[in-house]
Amino acid sequence: MSAFEVGWLAVRLALGLWLLWRLAGPPDATGRRRPPCTVVVPARNEAGALPTTLAAVAGQLGAGDELVVVDDHSTDATAAVAAQAGARVIAAPDLPAGWTGKAWACATGAAAATGETLCFLDADTALAPGALDRLVADQAEGGGMVSAAPYHRVVGAGERLSAIFNAVALMGTDAHTPLGSRRRPNGAYGPVMVVGVSDYVELGGHASVAGEVLDDVRLGQRWRRCGRPVRLYAGQDVATYRMYPGGIGALVEGWTKNFAAGAGTARLSTVVLIAAWLSLPLEAVWRVARLAMGGPDTGGVALAAAVYALAAAQLWWMLRRAGSFGPGTALLFPLPLLTFLVVFVRSVVLTLARRPVRWKGRPVAPRRQLLGRQASAGRKSRSR
Repeated sequence: MSAFEVGWLAVRLALGLWLLWRLAGPPDATGRRRPPCTVVVPARNEAGALPTTLAAVAGQLGAGDELVVVDDHSTDATAAVAAQAGARVIAAPDLPAGWTGKAWACATGAAAATGETLCFLDADTALAPGALDRLVADQAEGGGMVSAAPYHRVVGAGERLSAIFNAVALMGTDAHTPLGSRRRPNGAYGPVMVVGVSDYVELGGHASVAGEVLDDVRLGQRWRRCGRPVRLYAGQDVATYRMYPGGIGALVEGWTKNFAAGAGTARLSTVVLIAAWLSLPLEAVWRVARLAMGGPDTGGVALAAAVYALAAAQLWWMLRRAGSFGPGTALLFPLPLLTFLVVFVRSVVLTLARRPVRWKGRPVAPRRQLLGRQASAGRKSRSR
């Protein structure tokens, strides 16, 4: 192995350390006062997930707090389950043209809120004990937006295929490098977002990102552009969720949606760093595959094993903090890596072909298609 190859290997390992250096939660809330908050849970066919989510919230509500579930035209028992858990249930009105379902449900819940602070919580996300106090107190003291990426509770074997997606999603926000708050984060995490009502109203709330599939990313970017601070957290001591219990089909559909809609949302410099880091596990697979197929010697068995072991070890360091993936997922990383690449290519093809992705029974337009619609609407508006 040449000196250049050794150096390039070291650089990519360092990039992995840099991009996911720190995954931490908000400060402890002991001795800190917080204003009343309204927890808004948008829910579409979430009868199975809601009991865990709402039970975790109910135990943390204080005086003046309220829990609102917005039933987004569910065809299951979502509304009944939410009401039984003690939530105030609001039926979302018919979806207006140009809105995504989740953004409309969040806006509907926010319009009915009575608290000084809004906490938007996904229906499959369970807050850790004490997390609501910590998040709301942090928002009240620092202003702006506070958001958190939940710890991924992995149950089925197929759910482990989300491993690379989870790592890359965390990397893409620029929130977890050694620079900490000195590097302004890009976007926000949709499962947990906390904002002040005054900011939400002044900046246009979800109406300002009505047609965006990744409304969380766009809201975080909007807050930052308007001079509001954005603080991103992560970890098991903040929240947990189970992402795709519906199986591999739901996993592929969900991540395809995120890729197709997320084109261009990350900083170019961050994309380059992530791509450079990803070349390490790709090289490890390539070296092993070359040996298995009897190709030309590229360094021998020992070198291939060493590169593979380094890639697997670093992935284990990353994944054990992002979710309950287990060491086996890191050891067998070619499987989630292949899934990542297949979904990435699928999303690119759908985006270029301007074909919609389906999510929860609704067509979701890829980002290029959404931009085309917005530009067309703008031309029509100017022509009037």
